[in-house]
Amino acid sequence: MKKVFIITGVVAMSLAVAGCRKGKRDPGKVYMPDMAYSVAYETYAPTDKLQEKGINYDGTPVAGTVARDDMPAFPLAMDRPGDTANYVASKKVVNPIPPLNATDYLEAARLFLVNCGICHGDKLDGQGPLFKSGAFAAAPKDLIGDPVVSKMPDGQMFYSVTYGIRAMGSYASQLSSKQRWMIIHYIKEKQADAAKTAATGTTAAAK
Repeated sequence: MKKVFIITGVVAMSLAVAGCRKGKRDPGKVYMPDMAYSVAYETYAPTDKLQEKGINYDGTPVAGTVARDDMPAFPLAMDRPGDTANYVASKKVVNPIPPLNATDYLEAARLFLVNCGICHGDKLDGQGPLFKSGAFAAAPKDLIGDPVVSKMPDGQMFYSVTYGIRAMGSYASQLSSKQRWMIIHYIKEKQADAAKTAATGTTAAAK
């Protein structure tokens, strides 16, 4: 009985050694070669080879499609240089999401601090650390004290954040549509709070 185990062990070891010898790279027969040897294609890789075969693919989403869990695209496209028609028209676009609840408010505050606070400041007064460092000569907008910004409609504010305005670039790649609308709700609530505080102070001073 021991001889059988010994012989079996020797045969198994021989097969294992034979299977691991150098130079053997042929995996044998492939059941589905079209999947085993499919052409790998990385995101943002050059599309020359595809175009040579008549496949027109540039890696961008199909026009009109919406990313999962995101909202439909802003109805107004970016104006051509020198054309402000859509910027003016954006005043009539209403914020499509409801007022923020407690959880969404905290998330909107976090998103503002991460993306906007570095320039506009955590108090929305335009005194963010990046500006105060002297890195930029142009002062960011005071979202609370500037009378123009404090009265800016939601849609026009969203247009500015989406496409950029003057020294401020677009934040469409950093923030989803919903996140941008949430931040605008947050700014509007802060503006409303500041207006109430100012009104209360004026009333108290008058008395």
